[in-house]
Amino acid sequence: MKKIFVAGHNGMVGSAIVRQLSKQADVIIVTQSRAQLNLLDQQAVQAFFAKEKISQVYLAAAKVGGIVANNTYPAEFIYENLTIQNNIIHSAHMAGVQDLLFLGSSCIYPKLAEQPMTEHALLTGTLEPTNEPYAIAKIAGIKMCESYNRQYGRNYRSVMPTNLYGENDNFHPENSHVIPALLRRFHEAKLNGDAKVVAWGSGKPMREFLHVDDMAAASIYVMNLNQATYEANTEPMLSHINVGTGVDCTIRELVETVAKVVGFAGEIEFDVTKPDGAPRKLMNVSRLSALGWGAQITLEQGLVTTYQWFLANQDNFRK
Repeated sequence: MKKIFVAGHNGMVGSAIVRQLSKQADVIIVTQSRAQLNLLDQQAVQAFFAKEKISQVYLAAAKVGGIVANNTYPAEFIYENLTIQNNIIHSAHMAGVQDLLFLGSSCIYPKLAEQPMTEHALLTGTLEPTNEPYAIAKIAGIKMCESYNRQYGRNYRSVMPTNLYGENDNFHPENSHVIPALLRRFHEAKLNGDAKVVAWGSGKPMREFLHVDDMAAASIYVMNLNQATYEANTEPMLSHINVGTGVDCTIRELVETVAKVVGFAGEIEFDVTKPDGAPRKLMNVSRLSALGWGAQITLEQGLVTTYQWFLANQDNFRK
């Protein structure tokens, strides 16, 4: 039996990894709530690893937030994320854990990275200022995993997802990302009988979206690749792997698909006075494809199941 610790099991990605691992008969899943284990406490984390005899670690725990939170609390974002990953990676190593998967973010890439973004774009330019502290922490996590691999022969791998959505997403009216925000807005417009929904920007920017169940499947797949295959398709000091669909859509297409899924029959207006953001953000997933994995869930399929989950859990998202 493999004893697997999923750090961050209550989050969107961590909970999806737990759901998929729980289908396997040969694993024991270990989780710890914040009340049980403070990941910012080095001694507590070391004691946990010394006691539990873990076989594998999925490091999905992180302090996350939108642009406003990242801009308001940059010190907390860099300190807490560095501390969490330092404690877990080092404690895992000290306890003899050979296999660990670190989950990062596409924000590690330069603001003006060539599209689609390859793994080789890392550290080639200036980061997006609004989430630079978070991105720096994630880059440090990648390099920490690589350093323990090089010095100690560990098998610590890193995956960088594109924009994620799905079950257990944050549907808060102010703090949520684009897909949950749109699902909630169109749902409320339908309930209110609104004739029109206004979307920010021109609708022309292109974005890539990956369902969290696909992200979990990719994470488990990468974790369990044999060492020879993994090393043949990565580099010791550029070992992280992009995870995405390799396909993007315009914001207009996204908005129209959300309206269709929710059943909103009114007019959609785009407010071109509002900012568009970057014209395109797409991950190059050729490295992951060469390793034998590809996304399975289409955007419309994913939106349908995410909306169904929202409907079943919407009482938790009241203001």
